[in-house]
Amino acid sequence: MKNLILAIESSCDDSSIAIINKDTFECVFHKKISQEEEHCKYGGVVPELAARLHNAALPNILEQCKNYFDKLCAIAVTNEPGLSVSLINGITMAKTLSLSLDLPLIAINHLKGHIYSLFLKQELLLDMGILLVSGGHTMVIKLDKDKNLNIIARTCDDSFGESFDKVAKMMNLPYPGGVEIENLAKKAVCKNLSFSVPMLHSKELNYSFSGLKNQARLEILKYKNLDESIKAEIAYAFENAACLHILDKLEKIFKKYSFKFFGIVGGASANLNLRSRVESLCKKYNTKLYLAPLAYCSDNALMIARAAIDAYKNKDFVNIEQEILSPKSLNFSKI
Repeated sequence: MKNLILAIESSCDDSSIAIINKDTFECVFHKKISQEEEHCKYGGVVPELAARLHNAALPNILEQCKNYFDKLCAIAVTNEPGLSVSLINGITMAKTLSLSLDLPLIAINHLKGHIYSLFLKQELLLDMGILLVSGGHTMVIKLDKDKNLNIIARTCDDSFGESFDKVAKMMNLPYPGGVEIENLAKKAVCKNLSFSVPMLHSKELNYSFSGLKNQARLEILKYKNLDESIKAEIAYAFENAACLHILDKLEKIFKKYSFKFFGIVGGASANLNLRSRVESLCKKYNTKLYLAPLAYCSDNALMIARAAIDAYKNKDFVNIEQEILSPKSLNFSKI
Protein backbone atom coordinates (compact mmCIF):
# COMPACT_ATOMS: atom_id res chain seq x y z
CA MET A 1 0.00 0.00 0.00
CA LYS A 2 1.35 3.42 -0.97
CA ASN A 3 0.57 5.50 2.10
CA LEU A 4 3.90 7.11 3.01
CA ILE A 5 4.95 10.74 2.47
CA LEU A 6 8.62 11.68 2.26
CA ALA A 7 9.43 15.22 3.40
CA ILE A 8 12.59 17.30 3.05
CA GLU A 9 13.60 20.27 5.21
CA SER A 10 16.56 22.52 4.32
CA SER A 11 15.38 26.05 5.07
CA CYS A 12 18.45 27.10 7.07
CA ASP A 13 21.25 25.05 8.61
CA ASP A 14 19.62 21.66 9.32
CA SER A 15 19.46 18.95 6.66
CA SER A 16 16.53 16.67 7.44
CA ILE A 17 14.38 14.01 5.78
CA ALA A 18 11.37 12.24 7.30
CA ILE A 19 8.86 9.66 6.15
CA ILE A 20 5.41 9.54 7.74
CA ASN A 21 2.41 7.27 7.38
CA LYS A 22 -0.43 9.51 6.21
CA ASP A 23 -3.10 7.23 7.71
CA THR A 24 -1.65 6.61 11.19
CA PHE A 25 0.74 9.59 11.68
CA GLU A 26 3.48 7.05 12.43
CA CYS A 27 7.01 8.31 11.89
CA VAL A 28 8.60 5.62 9.73
CA PHE A 29 11.93 7.40 9.26
CA HIS A 30 13.51 10.60 10.50
CA LYS A 31 17.05 11.89 10.39
CA LYS A 32 18.54 15.32 10.82
CA ILE A 33 22.13 16.45 10.34
CA SER A 34 22.90 19.71 12.13
CA GLN A 35 25.46 22.19 10.83
CA GLU A 36 25.93 23.98 14.15
CA GLU A 37 29.51 22.79 14.63
CA GLU A 38 30.58 24.11 11.22
CA HIS A 39 28.89 27.50 11.65
CA CYS A 40 29.93 27.94 15.29
CA LYS A 41 33.40 29.25 14.40
CA TYR A 42 31.78 32.11 12.46
CA GLY A 43 29.30 33.05 15.20
CA GLY A 44 26.27 32.47 12.98
CA VAL A 45 24.97 30.79 9.85
CA VAL A 46 27.03 31.40 6.70
CA PRO A 47 24.61 30.90 3.76
CA GLU A 48 27.16 29.68 1.21
CA LEU A 49 28.58 27.16 3.69
CA ALA A 50 25.08 26.01 4.59
CA ALA A 51 24.32 25.37 0.91
CA ARG A 52 27.46 23.25 0.44
CA LEU A 53 26.73 21.23 3.58
CA HIS A 54 23.12 20.57 2.48
CA ASN A 55 24.43 19.43 -0.88
CA ALA A 56 26.54 16.79 0.88
CA ALA A 57 24.16 15.77 3.69
CA LEU A 58 20.80 15.42 1.94
CA PRO A 59 21.89 12.71 -0.57
CA ASN A 60 23.48 10.74 2.27
CA ILE A 61 20.22 10.79 4.23
CA LEU A 62 18.13 10.00 1.16
CA GLU A 63 20.27 6.92 0.49
CA GLN A 64 18.88 5.47 3.74
CA CYS A 65 15.29 5.93 2.49
CA LYS A 66 15.45 3.88 -0.72
CA ASN A 67 13.67 0.87 0.77
CA TYR A 68 10.57 3.03 1.25
CA PHE A 69 10.36 4.41 -2.29
CA ASP A 70 7.83 1.85 -3.53
CA LYS A 71 5.47 2.76 -0.66
CA LEU A 72 5.52 6.53 -1.20
CA CYS A 73 2.40 8.40 -2.27
CA ALA A 74 3.85 11.94 -2.29
CA ILE A 75 6.95 14.09 -1.86
CA ALA A 76 6.89 17.18 0.37
CA VAL A 77 9.44 19.94 0.81
CA THR A 78 9.89 23.21 2.67
CA ASN A 79 9.71 25.98 0.07
CA GLU A 80 9.40 29.14 2.24
CA PRO A 81 10.58 31.10 4.17
CA GLY A 82 14.32 30.58 4.58
CA LEU A 83 17.72 31.04 2.99
CA SER A 84 17.37 30.76 -0.77
CA VAL A 85 20.68 28.92 -1.15
CA SER A 86 19.53 26.37 1.43
CA LEU A 87 15.94 25.97 0.24
CA ILE A 88 17.05 25.28 -3.33
CA ASN A 89 18.84 22.08 -2.26
CA GLY A 90 15.72 20.56 -0.76
CA ILE A 91 13.44 21.77 -3.54
CA THR A 92 15.72 20.40 -6.28
CA MET A 93 15.83 17.01 -4.57
CA ALA A 94 12.05 16.99 -4.04
CA LYS A 95 11.31 17.86 -7.67
CA THR A 96 13.74 15.20 -8.87
CA LEU A 97 12.07 12.57 -6.70
CA SER A 98 8.60 13.71 -7.75
CA LEU A 99 9.53 13.41 -11.42
CA SER A 100 11.47 10.14 -11.23
CA LEU A 101 8.95 8.36 -8.98
CA ASP A 102 5.91 9.96 -10.66
CA LEU A 103 4.54 11.26 -7.35
CA PRO A 104 2.66 14.47 -6.50
CA LEU A 105 4.72 17.32 -5.05
CA ILE A 106 3.66 19.24 -1.93
CA ALA A 107 5.17 22.61 -0.95
CA ILE A 108 5.08 23.42 2.76
CA ASN A 109 5.54 26.78 4.44
CA HIS A 110 8.18 26.36 7.15
CA LEU A 111 6.19 28.32 9.77
CA LYS A 112 3.13 26.16 9.17
CA GLY A 113 5.41 23.18 9.70
CA HIS A 114 6.27 24.48 13.16
CA ILE A 115 2.57 24.73 14.00
CA TYR A 116 2.15 21.08 13.00
CA SER A 117 4.96 20.12 15.41
CA LEU A 118 2.22 20.36 18.06
CA PHE A 119 0.23 17.64 16.29
CA LEU A 120 2.77 15.08 15.13
CA LYS A 121 0.60 12.17 16.25
CA GLN A 122 -2.91 13.60 16.15
CA GLU A 123 -5.37 15.64 14.12
CA LEU A 124 -4.96 19.40 13.94
CA LEU A 125 -6.84 21.42 16.58
CA LEU A 126 -8.59 24.58 15.44
CA ASP A 127 -9.64 27.74 17.24
CA MET A 128 -6.41 28.14 19.20
CA GLY A 129 -3.65 30.65 19.90
CA ILE A 130 0.00 29.98 19.04
CA LEU A 131 3.24 31.65 20.10
CA LEU A 132 5.79 31.11 17.32
CA VAL A 133 9.39 31.78 18.30
CA SER A 134 11.51 30.45 15.46
CA GLY A 135 14.71 31.87 14.01
CA GLY A 136 13.97 35.39 12.82
CA HIS A 137 10.28 35.11 13.72
CA THR A 138 8.39 36.03 16.87
CA MET A 139 4.63 36.22 16.52
CA VAL A 140 1.35 35.33 18.17
CA ILE A 141 -1.15 33.71 15.82
CA LYS A 142 -4.82 32.91 16.09
CA LEU A 143 -5.81 29.79 14.17
CA ASP A 144 -9.56 30.08 13.75
CA LYS A 145 -12.28 27.50 13.07
CA ASP A 146 -12.00 28.08 9.32
CA LYS A 147 -8.24 27.35 9.36
CA ASN A 148 -7.33 31.00 8.83
CA LEU A 149 -4.03 32.16 10.35
CA ASN A 150 -4.40 35.64 11.82
CA ILE A 151 -1.25 37.31 13.15
CA ILE A 152 -2.19 39.13 16.37
CA ALA A 153 1.29 40.31 17.31
CA ARG A 154 4.80 40.19 15.88
CA THR A 155 8.23 41.61 16.58
CA CYS A 156 9.08 45.04 15.21
CA ASP A 157 12.82 44.28 15.05
CA ASP A 158 14.88 41.42 16.47
CA SER A 159 13.15 38.15 17.23
CA PHE A 160 13.22 36.45 20.63
CA GLY A 161 15.73 33.87 19.39
CA GLU A 162 17.89 36.36 17.48
CA SER A 163 18.27 38.54 20.55
CA PHE A 164 19.58 35.57 22.54
CA ASP A 165 22.10 34.75 19.81
CA LYS A 166 23.29 38.35 19.58
CA VAL A 167 23.71 38.83 23.34
CA ALA A 168 25.57 35.52 23.49
CA LYS A 169 27.89 36.73 20.73
CA MET A 170 28.56 39.94 22.68
CA MET A 171 29.84 37.77 25.53
CA ASN A 172 31.89 35.57 23.16
CA LEU A 173 29.70 32.54 23.81
CA PRO A 174 29.41 29.76 21.23
CA TYR A 175 26.73 29.71 18.54
CA PRO A 176 23.83 29.04 18.79
CA GLY A 177 23.48 31.36 21.76
CA GLY A 178 20.01 30.48 23.05
CA VAL A 179 21.09 27.37 24.93
CA GLU A 180 24.27 29.09 26.12
CA ILE A 181 22.32 31.99 27.65
CA GLU A 182 19.77 29.65 29.22
CA ASN A 183 22.45 27.45 30.80
CA LEU A 184 24.47 30.44 32.03
CA ALA A 185 21.37 32.03 33.57
CA LYS A 186 20.90 28.95 35.73
CA LYS A 187 24.35 29.56 37.25
CA ALA A 188 23.57 33.14 38.37
CA VAL A 189 24.03 33.53 42.14
CA CYS A 190 23.35 37.14 43.17
CA LYS A 191 20.64 37.96 40.62
CA ASN A 192 20.84 41.64 41.57
CA LEU A 193 21.09 42.85 37.99
CA SER A 194 17.85 43.61 36.18
CA PHE A 195 16.94 45.02 32.77
CA SER A 196 13.76 46.95 32.07
CA VAL A 197 11.05 45.05 30.22
CA PRO A 198 10.41 46.56 26.75
CA MET A 199 7.10 48.35 26.12
CA LEU A 200 5.83 47.36 29.56
CA HIS A 201 3.27 50.15 29.79
CA SER A 202 2.35 50.21 26.12
CA LYS A 203 -1.04 48.95 24.99
CA GLU A 204 0.53 47.83 21.72
CA LEU A 205 0.62 44.06 21.35
CA ASN A 206 3.75 43.82 19.18
CA TYR A 207 7.19 42.89 20.48
CA SER A 208 10.54 44.66 20.39
CA PHE A 209 13.84 43.15 21.56
CA SER A 210 16.38 45.63 20.16
CA GLY A 211 16.25 47.90 23.20
CA LEU A 212 16.69 44.99 25.60
CA LYS A 213 19.60 43.72 23.52
CA ASN A 214 21.17 47.20 23.80
CA GLN A 215 20.72 47.19 27.60
CA ALA A 216 22.74 43.98 27.69
CA ARG A 217 25.39 45.48 25.39
CA LEU A 218 25.83 48.55 27.61
CA GLU A 219 26.14 46.35 30.69
CA ILE A 220 28.77 44.18 29.01
CA LEU A 221 30.79 47.28 28.04
CA LYS A 222 31.20 48.16 31.72
CA TYR A 223 33.65 45.31 32.17
CA LYS A 224 37.14 44.95 30.75
CA ASN A 225 37.11 41.27 31.60
CA LEU A 226 33.92 39.27 31.82
CA ASP A 227 34.32 36.33 34.17
CA GLU A 228 31.86 33.45 34.36
CA SER A 229 29.91 34.90 37.30
CA ILE A 230 29.35 38.26 35.58
CA LYS A 231 28.27 36.53 32.38
CA ALA A 232 25.81 34.44 34.39
CA GLU A 233 24.28 37.53 36.01
CA ILE A 234 23.88 39.25 32.64
CA ALA A 235 22.43 36.10 31.09
CA TYR A 236 19.93 35.78 33.93
CA ALA A 237 18.86 39.43 33.72
CA PHE A 238 18.50 39.25 29.95
CA GLU A 239 16.57 35.97 29.84
CA ASN A 240 14.29 37.13 32.64
CA ALA A 241 13.42 40.42 30.90
CA ALA A 242 12.98 38.70 27.50
CA CYS A 243 10.56 36.15 28.96
CA LEU A 244 8.71 38.84 30.91
CA HIS A 245 8.31 40.79 27.67
CA ILE A 246 6.77 37.74 25.99
CA LEU A 247 4.47 37.13 28.96
CA ASP A 248 3.42 40.78 29.35
CA LYS A 249 2.13 40.93 25.77
CA LEU A 250 0.64 37.44 25.99
CA GLU A 251 -1.38 38.41 29.06
CA LYS A 252 -2.75 41.43 27.20
CA ILE A 253 -3.64 39.11 24.32
CA PHE A 254 -5.28 36.55 26.63
CA LYS A 255 -7.46 39.30 28.06
CA LYS A 256 -8.55 40.33 24.57
CA TYR A 257 -8.98 36.87 23.03
CA SER A 258 -10.48 33.77 24.57
CA PHE A 259 -8.31 30.72 23.83
CA LYS A 260 -9.44 27.22 24.67
CA PHE A 261 -6.09 25.92 23.45
CA PHE A 262 -2.67 27.56 23.20
CA GLY A 263 0.62 26.28 21.79
CA ILE A 264 4.28 27.30 21.72
CA VAL A 265 6.35 26.36 18.65
CA GLY A 266 9.75 27.05 17.09
CA GLY A 267 13.34 26.45 18.08
CA ALA A 268 13.32 29.04 20.86
CA SER A 269 10.26 27.34 22.40
CA ALA A 270 12.73 24.84 23.85
CA ASN A 271 13.61 27.48 26.48
CA LEU A 272 12.32 25.88 29.69
CA ASN A 273 11.98 29.22 31.46
CA LEU A 274 9.63 30.46 28.73
CA ARG A 275 7.68 27.19 28.72
CA SER A 276 7.16 27.28 32.47
CA ARG A 277 5.92 30.88 32.47
CA VAL A 278 3.50 30.34 29.58
CA GLU A 279 2.24 27.21 31.32
CA SER A 280 1.42 29.29 34.42
CA LEU A 281 -0.34 31.89 32.27
CA CYS A 282 -2.45 29.22 30.58
CA LYS A 283 -3.48 27.79 33.95
CA LYS A 284 -4.51 31.27 35.07
CA TYR A 285 -6.82 31.63 32.05
CA ASN A 286 -8.02 28.01 32.06
CA THR A 287 -6.40 27.34 28.68
CA LYS A 288 -4.95 23.97 27.70
CA LEU A 289 -1.30 24.29 26.71
CA TYR A 290 0.23 22.28 23.86
CA LEU A 291 3.99 21.97 23.57
CA ALA A 292 6.04 20.47 20.77
CA PRO A 293 8.36 17.67 21.92
CA LEU A 294 11.77 19.15 22.71
CA ALA A 295 13.35 16.94 20.03
CA TYR A 296 11.12 18.55 17.38
CA CYS A 297 11.14 22.23 18.42
CA SER A 298 13.98 23.14 16.09
CA ASP A 299 13.80 22.73 12.30
CA ASN A 300 13.02 19.15 11.28
CA ALA A 301 11.45 17.25 8.41
CA LEU A 302 8.90 15.38 10.55
CA MET A 303 6.85 18.55 11.13
CA ILE A 304 6.96 19.18 7.37
CA ALA A 305 5.79 15.62 6.76
CA ARG A 306 2.95 16.03 9.24
CA ALA A 307 1.81 19.25 7.55
CA ALA A 308 1.98 17.43 4.23
CA ILE A 309 -0.61 14.87 5.39
CA ASP A 310 -3.32 17.52 5.54
CA ALA A 311 -2.13 19.07 2.28
CA TYR A 312 -2.32 15.62 0.65
CA LYS A 313 -5.88 15.10 1.89
CA ASN A 314 -6.81 18.48 0.38
CA LYS A 315 -4.95 17.60 -2.85
CA ASP A 316 -2.88 20.75 -2.40
CA PHE A 317 -0.20 19.83 -4.93
CA VAL A 318 2.17 22.00 -6.97
CA ASN A 319 3.35 21.57 -10.52
CA ILE A 320 6.94 20.38 -10.84
CA GLU A 321 7.65 23.22 -13.28
CA GLN A 322 6.29 25.85 -10.88
CA GLU A 323 8.75 28.21 -9.17
CA ILE A 324 7.97 27.61 -5.50
CA LEU A 325 11.09 28.91 -3.73
CA SER A 326 10.69 32.05 -1.65
CA PRO A 327 12.95 33.49 1.09
CA LYS A 328 9.86 35.24 2.49
CA SER A 329 6.67 33.77 3.88
CA LEU A 330 4.15 34.25 1.07
CA ASN A 331 1.66 31.49 1.87
CA PHE A 332 0.75 31.99 5.51
CA SER A 333 -2.89 33.09 5.51
CA LYS A 334 -4.47 29.66 5.86
CA ILE A 335 -3.31 26.33 7.25
